[in-house]
This record gives sequence, structure tokens and C-alpha cells, in this order.
Amino acid sequence: MRTTIKQVSAVAGVSVTTVSRVLNKEPYVKADTRRKVEAAVAALNFRPSTAARALAGQRAHQIALIYNNPSPYYIYNIQAGARAHCLERGFRVIFQECDAAAPELLEDVLGLIEETHLDGLILSPPVSDARDVIAELTRRGVPFVRIAPGRDLSVSPFVHMDDIAAAEQMTDHLVSLGHRDIGFVIGHPDHVASAQRLKGYRRSLRRHGIAVDPDRVVQGSFDFPSGQKAGRAMLSGADRPSAIFASNDDMAAGVLAAAHEHGLSVPDDVAIAGFDDSDLARAVWPSLTTIRQPVRELAHAAAKLLIDKGGHTGQLLRHELIIRGSTQKR
Repeated sequence: MRTTIKQVSAVAGVSVTTVSRVLNKEPYVKADTRRKVEAAVAALNFRPSTAARALAGQRAHQIALIYNNPSPYYIYNIQAGARAHCLERGFRVIFQECDAAAPELLEDVLGLIEETHLDGLILSPPVSDARDVIAELTRRGVPFVRIAPGRDLSVSPFVHMDDIAAAEQMTDHLVSLGHRDIGFVIGHPDHVASAQRLKGYRRSLRRHGIAVDPDRVVQGSFDFPSGQKAGRAMLSGADRPSAIFASNDDMAAGVLAAAHEHGLSVPDDVAIAGFDDSDLARAVWPSLTTIRQPVRELAHAAAKLLIDKGGHTGQLLRHELIIRGSTQKR
């Protein structure tokens, strides 16, 4: 038989209301009362029923994270960040993968809402810029927080980093090493961050008086194969760039593989840089110079904003330039 909240209140010697306040981590509960309730919960192995809470009009203590990203490292870290804060707050988090480009995206998101009891949603890129999803969630009054949105910033709470400034800083780093012929691999076209990182790359080159060569800019998809393909295209001839900046680590690892295929030494023959500071950046050889994107922290902050009902707050988290063996001074 499932233990009930009434049994917990009887063992703890307090009211059901007090048990509920402790379970919901509400303030103004005496420390000794809180300890009694927590001891009773542990002794009875009590787990609050999500369905019962929802039927009672209470918070379900359950949220969902919607994601669509080809990088397994990004997905792992964004899930880990959201889950860490949910564990701290006694919430369950459902991870829902989707296809942001599919016509049935809105139907999938609404199906999740209608089939589960949720206190809200976290939308990660590129779903964080899906206008039909945002409009319908707003119309229904469903709480949601977005990670790294690129538009309509006033419609919901959000957390982000400055992708333009980060890409500009990385390009500045390559220029400071003496590179003037720098290739760039764009991320997936459905992600706003792809255009923002390209903008930062171009802004740095122009500021340093370096012409932006469209032949040095190649489209990628935020995955290893597209980075490898881009690397092969840029490194196959004698007229190759002295450095390549790929706008995530998966693609940078693909460029690195292409350099090895062509018998090129990294960084002596070509310097390579990435973006994210995923585990992959440290696993390849030489390890990648990259931008540390605080992915876990972004997801952690998004979960906190959602649970705390953070209004239309926007939070900017800082990036960091990480210099490793794939670049060197020329």
C-alpha cells in the first residue's frame, strides 16, 4: 500500500498542512518540526503523488526540458544542469527530445503537457525560438523558461550567454597569434547562436582590418561529420587557411580529423579552435582551444527561474576563453 500524507502527519505528530509545507520547502516552519516531518518521511519511505498534487490544485513538482541538439555532450550537460537543481528542490524533470524543424513540433509539446502533470517547461535551443510553441504556451498560461533565445526576449524568463562576444574573443585570440587567414565553420542553420557566432567572427576580422573571405566560411550542422567535411574542403589544397574556428567542439574535432587525414600538424600547419568546452575538447589530440559555454549552469539557472516563478527576468552568464594545444603563437 502507498504511504499517505496522513500517515506521515500521524507519525510526525503534526497536521497534514504542516507536512505539506515541509514537503514544498516553504519557509517559516520551525526547525524541530521540519526535522520531525523529514524523519517520518524517511521512516515511511513516503513519496508524494504527482497526480494527487495536481488534482488537489497544488504544484506537481515536475517540469520538462525540451531539447533538440545533435551534440551528445551538449545534451548531457544541459540535462545534468537541470536535473541538479531539480534534485535540490525536490522536483522531477522529464527530458523530451523533439525535432524543432518538424511540422508536428507544437503537437508534440502540447501532447506532453496534456498527458503529464507539469509545473512548467524549459525550452532549449532551437526550440527556444519556435514562435508557434511560444505563442501557444503564452496563450494557455503555461510557465516556461528559455535557454539562449535569439528573439522575443520580453515574452518569458530566459538565460543566455553572449555568443557574439564569445566568438569575437576567440577570433581575436587567433589574430593575436599572427593568423590573418582564418576559416570559419557555421553551426546548424536552425540555431540562432550559429548566426551570432558568425557575426562575432566577422566583427573581429573587420576590427583588425582583415577582409572577410566568403570562401573561408563553410556551413556545418553542429556535428562531427559536418566539421570533418568542412575541414576537408578547406584543407585539401595548397591555398589553405592558417587557422580554422569551428563554432562548436564536435565540428572542431571533425576539422582536426580532416587535418590529420591530410598529414597536417596541428597547430604547426593549421591552428584549430572550437566552442563549448565539452568533454570532447579535452579528449582529442591536441586538445582544443575553445570557448567555455556554461551549459550546465544555463540549465541549472533555467530550472531555478522556472521553479521560483521568475517573471520576465533575463540572466546573462559569462563565457571563458580556454587555451589549449590546438593553437599556438606563430
